[in-house]
Amino acid sequence: MLKSASNSRRTTAPRGTASQRGMFLIEAVVAIFLFMLGILGMVGLSAQAVATQSDAQYRTLAAQWASQIGQEAWISVNRAGVDRETRAAALLTSLATFEHMKDGDDCRFSGSASGNAAVTSWVAAVRDAPHGGLPGSTEAMQQIRIDSTPDGHNKMTITVCWQVPSNPVLRRHVFATLIN
Repeated sequence: MLKSASNSRRTTAPRGTASQRGMFLIEAVVAIFLFMLGILGMVGLSAQAVATQSDAQYRTLAAQWASQIGQEAWISVNRAGVDRETRAAALLTSLATFEHMKDGDDCRFSGSASGNAAVTSWVAAVRDAPHGGLPGSTEAMQQIRIDSTPDGHNKMTITVCWQVPSNPVLRRHVFATLIN
């Protein structure tokens, strides 16, 4: 029995193309996946950049607040007196009014709050986050400490602490100045 010529021919794809069926789809899916990873990486970098910029902004604000109260103390302390000892005693007495929460460390300060009007308004301004203050700061997170030596050197150490809403780690800026 003879087969007809039309039945003996098969219409098949050339050899090697059958194994590539669906490869375009796989290549497209892999390309989309790689593109998506790139976009997600860029979004992550953008979020990190915003967080870093916010942290830098808060550190700058903390430095400004610490410098402000240091300058206020430098300007407003009492330096009146006839001789050196009298002036040193008046200066130390005046500086003592600036002490605020002088005990404790790691942004968990204790002790008495300052009764000095300049310090009281400074602490309130530092805590007022919506109007240029630092987020998450409290009165007990701000410290002004005065250390005096017998030879008349008065070191004022100002510690400003805050906590950003997105991170539970307390941040702090320490500023020290000599007031003589």
